[in-house]
Amino acid sequence: MNMRKSAFAAMTTVSLLSFSFGGQMFAAGNPFKDLDSVSGKDKIISLQSQGLLKGVSDTQFLPASKVTAAQGIQLISGGFQLSLAAIDFNKAPQASGLFAHVKDTAWYAEAFINAHYNGVEIPKDIDPSKTLTKEEFTHMLIQGMEKAGSLPMIKIAPVTIADGSKLEPSYQGSIQRSLIYKVNTLDANKKFNPKSEITRAEAAVMLYNALEYLTAHKA
Repeated sequence: MNMRKSAFAAMTTVSLLSFSFGGQMFAAGNPFKDLDSVSGKDKIISLQSQGLLKGVSDTQFLPASKVTAAQGIQLISGGFQLSLAAIDFNKAPQASGLFAHVKDTAWYAEAFINAHYNGVEIPKDIDPSKTLTKEEFTHMLIQGMEKAGSLPMIKIAPVTIADGSKLEPSYQGSIQRSLIYKVNTLDANKKFNPKSEITRAEAAVMLYNALEYLTAHKA
């Protein structure tokens, strides 16, 4: 069984991609009105202007709102167009058979299945309503990015992270690579702030950066 779908082969430009934070969202027709003081505003607007980003209304993005596991995994799966197209099954997989708390009828169920079978490590007992931390979202985003772009394993010189002792050990590799890919940056004090709850604005900017890297490094 080929567990990898080379989704990036079909991604000739970033304009081919679309994603949603899931749930009851509406397409944003005009630039969001609540981004004036938001870091990464231009990247969010760029995604919105291309029809790639959805908000909670035509004019509101709610950049400071926290991202749940359901929303984050939907973002990763949809953003990188992860699917089961290259995987053969005798029986179609069900989310409830993979995750203890994901119902098969949930709006995000397909995203969980697609991410799982494309190598994104999602805890089997994850609570979809749980707010994701920066390190949790980074770990899953980088896995989805590397699978979608068929990126090769790279040897890196680890970046010194001032609060590196706070990182979950199993996430360290993904976080280091996110810095090399410039998906993430450290703050002015060289901290990553791994335990902070990730916001919609932060997640959108990270996806933008990941897609930008893939566009510049086509397989």
